[in-house]
Amino acid sequence: MTAPTKPPHTSPAGPASGPPSGSPSGECLHAPVIDWFDENARDLPWRRPEAGAWGVMVSEFMLQQTPVNRVLPVYEQWLARWPRPADLANEAPGEAVRAWGRLGYPRRALRLHGAAVAITERHGGDVPADHAQLLALPGIGEYTAAAVASFAYGQRHPVLDTNVRRVFARAVTGVQYPPNATTAAERKLARALLPEDEPTAARWAAASMELGALVCTAKSESCHRCPIAAQCAWRLAGKPEHDGPPRRGQTYAGTDRQVRGRLLAVLREAHGPVPQAALDRVWHEPVQRARALDGLVADGLVEPLADGLYRLPLT
Repeated sequence: MTAPTKPPHTSPAGPASGPPSGSPSGECLHAPVIDWFDENARDLPWRRPEAGAWGVMVSEFMLQQTPVNRVLPVYEQWLARWPRPADLANEAPGEAVRAWGRLGYPRRALRLHGAAVAITERHGGDVPADHAQLLALPGIGEYTAAAVASFAYGQRHPVLDTNVRRVFARAVTGVQYPPNATTAAERKLARALLPEDEPTAARWAAASMELGALVCTAKSESCHRCPIAAQCAWRLAGKPEHDGPPRRGQTYAGTDRQVRGRLLAVLREAHGPVPQAALDRVWHEPVQRARALDGLVADGLVEPLADGLYRLPLT
């Protein structure tokens, strides 16, 4: 989610397989969206040159399923403590879990720690620029590899997060929401919409993502502020309501996720191993509490010791 140097807006749309018939082409979308981004992009720390590839990677891990305002303070503290991958790799993985705080989905912290170890061992401590090498790092999937290659190194890759998928679904495909999981058709469309030259493609990736985050939002789209509203297939069709599978909710209260969060909070705040009794106090229902604790142990987020003690992982 960085902002590569502004390029000229003169490149073609890319491969011959283009958007659906009657939908706006990449050539029609690139310039207005990038121009809008130039004027409206948020000043975020991972978009600044000094963030480097490691700062971009850390932000991408943290921003998965977590809003920017929650990520910002943790991101700043993380980079101050671990400014390079080797700094994190030299710490116990449990320290990454501790520093993750209340961002949620703490397995991301372990994956980021594992990626830092691999970067240190395989690449001399520098985040690799090669897309295949990024994809080979532990904890790095299709989206994160493309995002780091694009945002940190200005390369040409389709970067499909939820915001981008929603923009493409509405503006090009003419539906309110994309499928629940990324499809081959979406990947094909994203490749077709990519500008040919790398700087413009990287800028387009960041700009379309920001448009989805600020304007073409999930619940309250602001079409009057959208630079491509006049071309948007969904708006021109009268904004038909979503008729696909139900949208997945983000329930939390009373779930195993909530129990896991409370158990981890006790362990993060402790300076040493924690007895079972201290964990038992955080949730009243013993079966769910035991299931949540077993899950944390299975995920490598908690390490059981002798005599009923638990701690964050050291290895």
